Amino acid sequence: MAFEPAVTGTWHAARSGRDIAAELFVIDEDQAAVRDTQTGAILARGTRASLVVSRRVGSVPRRIGFPDNSVFVSRDNDGVDRLLADAIGHGSRWLVEVERFRPRLVVLVAAVALLAVGVYRFAVPLLVEAAVLATPEIVPELMSKGVLASLDETAFSQSTLSEQRRAGITTGFFELAALAPRGAARFDLQFRSGGSIGPNAFALPDGTIVITDELVSLAGSDDDLILGVLGHEIGHVEHDHSLRQLYRAAGVVGLIMVIGGDVGSGVQDLLVQGSALLALSYSRRQERDADRYSVEIMARAGRDPAAIARFFELMRARFGDAGDSAILTTHPATGERIEETRRYAAEIAQDGAAVLSD
Repeated sequence: MAFEPAVTGTWHAARSGRDIAAELFVIDEDQAAVRDTQTGAILARGTRASLVVSRRVGSVPRRIGFPDNSVFVSRDNDGVDRLLADAIGHGSRWLVEVERFRPRLVVLVAAVALLAVGVYRFAVPLLVEAAVLATPEIVPELMSKGVLASLDETAFSQSTLSEQRRAGITTGFFELAALAPRGAARFDLQFRSGGSIGPNAFALPDGTIVITDELVSLAGSDDDLILGVLGHEIGHVEHDHSLRQLYRAAGVVGLIMVIGGDVGSGVQDLLVQGSALLALSYSRRQERDADRYSVEIMARAGRDPAAIARFFELMRARFGDAGDSAILTTHPATGERIEETRRYAAEIAQDGAAVLSD
């Protein structure tokens, strides 16, 4: 007679409240029985088909009813399933698997995911626009000072361009800035030796635009090329691209923290520390808008509207589309972008010619 494997529990005789420590075991393929764990005496037996096995619900103890109305109770749910798998029945086992799967939890996770997508897709952009409109002037100034101070400490050094060269570029820059809606007073041009950053130019939220000596040297005597790049950066400032990217990043961080249950410190750090701007890059749409702005403002200033496209061609020839230069991180010189900018410059030139002919 094979008494193993066994499942431990308690046995209750019919119409009795007494608990007896017992073990449930199988006698053969057809029968199961309960024995007293102390004396080994058989307390109840029955065919497996005659047993009434309660359905598994989490960690709730299982009840196995015998033909004599006695009941064996055990918390070893896995043991009961293993021992009486055929007695439980296919339908019950299916219900157990469904309960383990926890469909309500899946529905909840799906709902949270859909809500997160909806907030990211619709609510975050609206909140970004509201935040940009409500931002006091002091906030972009503090952010910009933080970024420039960080770069001056880690990457930049003092410009080595001649005073005459810097003065010529500065004059052309303010001629462009004067044509911007916010006026020349909003902008400031800073020269730096780029060091590891190399040839680059970038705009900060308060209107400070930084250009490196390496970019000026790369352009040579082509002042329109340099001014085309600076016009592009003026466009980023006029469209508040830096602030929008920063607030969007803060919104995504906040959304993650709401789901994760920790709100406040992460968003605060992102907004307060100006160095966070260093980790952000403009979207394709923002870069395209800045390209078009450069074309428009250069045309209004009587300069070559396609200068920014010429700059991208120079950068592609120098570094390639997949170059490691930092300039390609913020100004990707793709062929499609060059063609689009040249096409738009041609349209601007044709419109200007039509106006003059009229």
